[in-house]
Amino acid sequence: MYDLVLKNVRLPKIEEQYYIGIENEFIAEISRTPIKGKEEIDGCGDLVMPPFVETHIHLDTVYTAGEPRWNQSGSLFEGISIWNERKQMLTEDDVYNRAIKALCQLLKHGVLYVRAIVDISDERLTALKALLKVKEDFSTILNLQIIAFPQNGLISFPENKKRMIEAIKLGVDGISAVPHLERTREEGIESIKFCFSLAEKYNTFIHIFCDEIDDSQSRFVETVASYAITSGLKEKVTACHTCAMVYYPDSYASKLLDLISISKINIVSCPLINTVMQGRYDSYPKGRGVTRIKEMIQKHINVCIAHDDIMTPFYPLGSGNILQAAHMAVHAGHLTGSDELEEIINMISINGARTLQIADSYGIKKGNEANLITFSVQNTIDLIRYQPHCRYVISKGKVMAHTPPSKTIFYRTIQN
Repeated sequence: MYDLVLKNVRLPKIEEQYYIGIENEFIAEISRTPIKGKEEIDGCGDLVMPPFVETHIHLDTVYTAGEPRWNQSGSLFEGISIWNERKQMLTEDDVYNRAIKALCQLLKHGVLYVRAIVDISDERLTALKALLKVKEDFSTILNLQIIAFPQNGLISFPENKKRMIEAIKLGVDGISAVPHLERTREEGIESIKFCFSLAEKYNTFIHIFCDEIDDSQSRFVETVASYAITSGLKEKVTACHTCAMVYYPDSYASKLLDLISISKINIVSCPLINTVMQGRYDSYPKGRGVTRIKEMIQKHINVCIAHDDIMTPFYPLGSGNILQAAHMAVHAGHLTGSDELEEIINMISINGARTLQIADSYGIKKGNEANLITFSVQNTIDLIRYQPHCRYVISKGKVMAHTPPSKTIFYRTIQN
């Protein structure tokens, strides 16, 4: 008899219902015939999946929209200015409590693997210290990686180089750069070089904010891909946003995508914030802000979709439901083919696991940790259509959240 049995659930693309037996936090059996558990949960024919993976979210800035003022222009640069003001008010308790609130929202929506970005431009490293405590306190519930991010640059603000090294010593999982916000292209490349040198020395992930700007001449992703090859770091390197890629000439973009494919780096697109933030200075037709996802799929590049922000100076909306980001990517990226819709779900699940370097232990199979989510839908395309809440979120064999599906009652018969 197992500790817990999740019964009457369907695996993706399989019509038959299954029983999943859980013992000591691990999946012990996946059976088409009934099995018994000390505790049994009826999945009611729900779709069962491995949890979603949030590959890029700012937990230090969550729930600060409007503090101390609203981003009226909606631009990245006004957002940075407002965050620089809000940063002066940070305390560890402030960051900790807001981050916990955001993680509960992510968990409720089926996310159990998170890569969080934290600004280390504060000389006290207040936000970093708070998030490292969050990571420790949530370690039995979800997998949280912390990336040290120099919002104001590394070369433009040299003190951030020292803070980056301090952040590594404090225990971050990865480091970042923001080359398109450095003063010159040469300084942008120097910031990437510095980032790679630290990653090689301290064996960390690299997660670079790259070309998040409407400028066809912002081409730092090629440098990131090249350094990933020469350093041998390859899959440990991620470039996020890459919004400028949609402005590149097709001939250059084709060459670049081949380079990215060879380099094996991961790409993270953030469709919610970038459809809102990019194109602000364009005349019509305005850019969509989302990188070349369709072409990347064709080149077999590991692409992820991320939520990025929840009510921040950069993006005033956001609920923690990563399916909203997936839904936006479908529209902005023209990804309505049947295979493309299936791949969108991979971008918030297995592709994210590859980016976080946890793919070997990810998924619903015997011997893996019992991390599961269920939905009252027929198939994965319905996940994108409806963006429903999870009925059950199970982490390491324990039910962490339960949201009964909503039900509409009609009081009159509607006839043609």
